[in-house]
Amino acid sequence: MCPWGRGILQLQRGRRARAGNIKPPQGSTSPRRAREPEEREEAPGAMASPSPARNPTEVQMSQLVLPCHTNHRGELSTGQLLKWIDTAACLSAERHAGCPCVTASMDDIYFEHTISVGQVVNIKAKVNRAFNSSMEVGIQVSYEDLCSGKHCSICKAYATFVAQGPLGSKVRLEPLTPQTEGEKIEYSIAAERRRMRLVHKDTLKDLLTSSSQETERETRDGSGAVPAERTRVESVELVLPPHANHQGNTFGGQIMAWMENVATIAASRLCHAHPTLRAIEMFHFRGPSQVGDRLVLKAIVNNSFKNSMEVGVCAEAYGQEMSVSRRHINSAFMTFVVLDQEGHPRTLPLLAPEPGDGERRYREASARKKIRLDRKYVVSCKQTEVPLSVPWDQSNKVYLSYNNVSALKMLVAKANWALAREKEKVRMYTLEEDRFLSFRIEMSVRVAAGRAFSLLSNLRRRHEWDSHYVSAELVQKVDDDDMIYHVVSQKLRNENKPQDFVILASRRKPCSKGDPYVVAFRSVTLPTHPARAEFTRGETLCSGFCIWPESEEMSKVAYYNQAMPGYLNYVTTNVAGLSSDICSTFEACEKFLLKNKEDLISRLQDF
Repeated sequence: MCPWGRGILQLQRGRRARAGNIKPPQGSTSPRRAREPEEREEAPGAMASPSPARNPTEVQMSQLVLPCHTNHRGELSTGQLLKWIDTAACLSAERHAGCPCVTASMDDIYFEHTISVGQVVNIKAKVNRAFNSSMEVGIQVSYEDLCSGKHCSICKAYATFVAQGPLGSKVRLEPLTPQTEGEKIEYSIAAERRRMRLVHKDTLKDLLTSSSQETERETRDGSGAVPAERTRVESVELVLPPHANHQGNTFGGQIMAWMENVATIAASRLCHAHPTLRAIEMFHFRGPSQVGDRLVLKAIVNNSFKNSMEVGVCAEAYGQEMSVSRRHINSAFMTFVVLDQEGHPRTLPLLAPEPGDGERRYREASARKKIRLDRKYVVSCKQTEVPLSVPWDQSNKVYLSYNNVSALKMLVAKANWALAREKEKVRMYTLEEDRFLSFRIEMSVRVAAGRAFSLLSNLRRRHEWDSHYVSAELVQKVDDDDMIYHVVSQKLRNENKPQDFVILASRRKPCSKGDPYVVAFRSVTLPTHPARAEFTRGETLCSGFCIWPESEEMSKVAYYNQAMPGYLNYVTTNVAGLSSDICSTFEACEKFLLKNKEDLISRLQDF
């Protein structure tokens, strides 16, 4: 845990000690606590009143699952569900854009449950953030059993839509202003998800380069494997007016449904059973198709693992003239399982890949499986489900960076921060919720935000203003925005040796006007830097700086730290001295920034 994190825990223990851990009498609460019931009472009224609490882009869709929507097991076809998801998301996007929108991509979707005939599918979609001509739409899908009243989550998805003007020209979108705490969190993290989409291909290439020899050995295992050629499927569809959207282009949800159909057939040919779709890796639409086009859909099993298989599927379009080359419309990768009568995944046959491209697809499927596991483990988990120190490697570097920055942005967007101390220009706030205790220290400083960002993102200079830091060694420069440091801090109270950390520092420049500069810190583990006897290994869950420009030469600098109560063994009751120490440290930070703001250029090369 970061040294300032130890400090705020000391502050919290002191506050509890003075209160004697006695609950206040009924009707007597602290000012911050007193507001919480009032906020909960207002929530139902906000939905019923014409107040602007509801996002104007929100679209709700409810569909009763009929036999015509289901497969042979009486379960809702995933293709039909994809159609409904895409429709709701498109309507939400067009509410914000005020013009026609087309699906550009759909992020990974993990299906948690199946839906039976007679149940109701509830879909809620709303725009999380608008960029220049594209926007991210968040979609939540659940089902409702009308007989029992049971509600259950099915999946959560993020889709990117592009606004189109006359003749397909791009339309510049108005920025979206989030209102609620949840909307502010989604708005902030949308920029990180966008960044992750852009580097996804590079992540796959890096992993293939580092693990190609290992996966090659795996392809030689297993005799009696099913040849991949037997699973190949090709099907053609004629795009008719009912398959098109209101712009005359083939409906994105329809294309996804056709792709799911051929992928299911390919998976069935491997296992000779009826497979269940568990996950879809990003749909990316490369171009449009129109009414009258012929869509050729191809699918093949790329790799078979113990309990799952990956199917690759693509869609190509051509017109009436066969001589015209086909246009690549979409590609996706789908993960299937085969369930037994108890609902447990069955063991699947091995796959023998075709020479050449088949072996390449086989290796890439193994790499994608590793990426999916990392992404689901690091990105999809709640903050309380991710361990403090996650092992860092090439395959999960993008997702650890995403988790690092998004965790800090979520903390920044939280409401109910309580002012704990104010000393001249320095203000300190605390936030208690669930298992976490967080604090925020902020001040305005006469330094341009970009300059403060460059200085504070270099941990090797932190000892110049933070007396808790002894040294910070740059262990690995992952890329221009992510660095891994080995940090040594002062000795803990009642300890006879210093504390050390292995910290991932991730920095981000503003994505658009109003966004802060961000420098996020979290603990990771590296095999080259295990815990050593001469140090007490510390960990930090979430901490970092956010820097907002206030003018060309002024900025607001805020430091955040989120800690868990497990560290209360480091706590003392010296509250007044502690608060003074934290404020003094931040005042030293201001002097450091002012001293070095003109000498920045010569220092940048040291980062």
